[in-house]
Amino acid sequence: MIKEFLKKLLNNPFKDKTKVIGRVKIELFDKDGKVKLSKIFNTIETAGENMICDRLLASPALGVPTHMAIGTGTPSAGALGSELDVNALTSKTRTDNVLTMIGDWAAGDGTGAITEASIKDGAAGNVHATTSFDVINKGAADTLKITWTWTIGA
Repeated sequence: MIKEFLKKLLNNPFKDKTKVIGRVKIELFDKDGKVKLSKIFNTIETAGENMICDRLLASPALGVPTHMAIGTGTPSAGALGSELDVNALTSKTRTDNVLTMIGDWAAGDGTGAITEASIKDGAAGNVHATTSFDVINKGAADTLKITWTWTIGA
């Protein structure tokens, strides 16, 4: 009987299927226009989940994503391991259930062996999402564009 109950519970068509899925696209352009691409998943941190719920209140109190940071370590416990540089978001837009945040680093800005990135609610704010990836060596002449999307839904 317990097996049948669990099977019905798991196959319930009315079961909530809402989730937040984050994706990151990293584009590194050298001085000649050569591009490196990397598509990876990210971790929506507790601060990000709390902020999403907070936005549904009549008077939200938590900060929203405003900045993106890059680093040379490995993220842990809702923070970058070794933050290298942080910039205000270049843009933040929403189309239906997809939020797109873009961060740009100009030539000479954020130069180094980048292995992590995050979304924050201020230059020194709470970390809403993190990701780590194989090293991307940003030279002084390179520019970097990170496009981070959050899709909310099934």
